[in-house]
Amino acid sequence: MFFKKKVEKKEESTILKRENIRLDCKVASKEEAIKAVGQMLCDSGYVDETYIAGMLEREKTFATYIGNGIAIPHGTNEVKKSVKKSGIAVMVVPDGVEWGSDGTARMIIGIAGVGDEHLEILANIAENLSTEEEVEALILAHDKEKIYNIFVGGSDV
Repeated sequence: MFFKKKVEKKEESTILKRENIRLDCKVASKEEAIKAVGQMLCDSGYVDETYIAGMLEREKTFATYIGNGIAIPHGTNEVKKSVKKSGIAVMVVPDGVEWGSDGTARMIIGIAGVGDEHLEILANIAENLSTEEEVEALILAHDKEKIYNIFVGGSDV
């Protein structure tokens, strides 16, 4: 039990900071959304600023919209060295932003992963936000704490 608490505390302080959850965002384009979520990662010390350019480059070659109103922008392999530590940043865009022909993103989750840690982050997203209804409930809840708990393993949607 003691060990589990230490792990949770570590995750709380490293993977997602509460200030990296922004509700009621308005963005004009997916590029603007990527820059904003990338800047959040940068400002929090997860990545160097060069990572943002890698996020924009990734989007040109591989769409990061995964369905259910979620986009997961992340950098290319070429900017992996820009990642200082694993982390995420979350933007909720209630009105959505067009993500090309793929769909409309209402939750943008910027991801920076050291090594293969991004796979664990992606698995957590897939497990907790697997349906459009779950994403919709989270957006409508307008609750930073609920979003925070999803990503640090505190509670379900």
